[in-house]
Amino acid sequence: MKILPLLLFLLAFSIETRAQYTDTTNYHLNLISAGSINKTNNEQAYLLNNSLNVGIKKKSIVLNSNTSWLYGKQNSNLSNNDFSSTMNFNLYKTFPHFYYWGLVNYNTSYSLKIKNQLLAGGGIAYNFIDKPNAYLNISNGILFDKSSLVEMASYTTLRNSLRLQFHFGFKDLVTFDGSNFLQNSYSREGDYIIRSVTTLGLKIRKWISLTTALNYNKFNITTRENLNLTYGLSIDKYF
Repeated sequence: MKILPLLLFLLAFSIETRAQYTDTTNYHLNLISAGSINKTNNEQAYLLNNSLNVGIKKKSIVLNSNTSWLYGKQNSNLSNNDFSSTMNFNLYKTFPHFYYWGLVNYNTSYSLKIKNQLLAGGGIAYNFIDKPNAYLNISNGILFDKSSLVEMASYTTLRNSLRLQFHFGFKDLVTFDGSNFLQNSYSREGDYIIRSVTTLGLKIRKWISLTTALNYNKFNITTRENLNLTYGLSIDKYF
């Protein structure tokens, strides 16, 4: 055969626990390792996606640390080398379903042409739906952005950070989750960031699910974007 395609898109295994704490759960761990390989006689490409999330709940505060790394090549040429690390907290001290949040985030991305980016700030959030099988949250705040780009001079700016987050479960069989950010610069016209993660899960056991995850990122100031689709398994555990 002149062309022998080999598609191993399901080179994915993920261990995932969600930060849905109860009165008896104080910790969560989220470890994901996924990837894809595509090879023909003349073409080859692979993509590896790894992330680690650790969370702790103490009384009225939740602390989270998340680190992710996306690495890929196409025909020996680098396509992705994207690293992100975030530390954030949620503070529940006022009204029901309302909380304050703060974060520090560091990014570097080959695909988005970002040398270094540091984001830090805080804001408020409200849960419009807050049930075990249905969750809808909207948050907003201000972030300080200090960025160094590959093809542009370094700059600083203040950003508005708007997030829509949701989780829906259907008869303990299907889960649908999403986290979507729009981050506009207050002072730089046309400078905005879009980040979106959407996950669909099908439970095959109480703590095991088949999952499909769609990740999209756009950094408009560099006119760069990426889109990644991942298939895998998820294991949910609370402790």
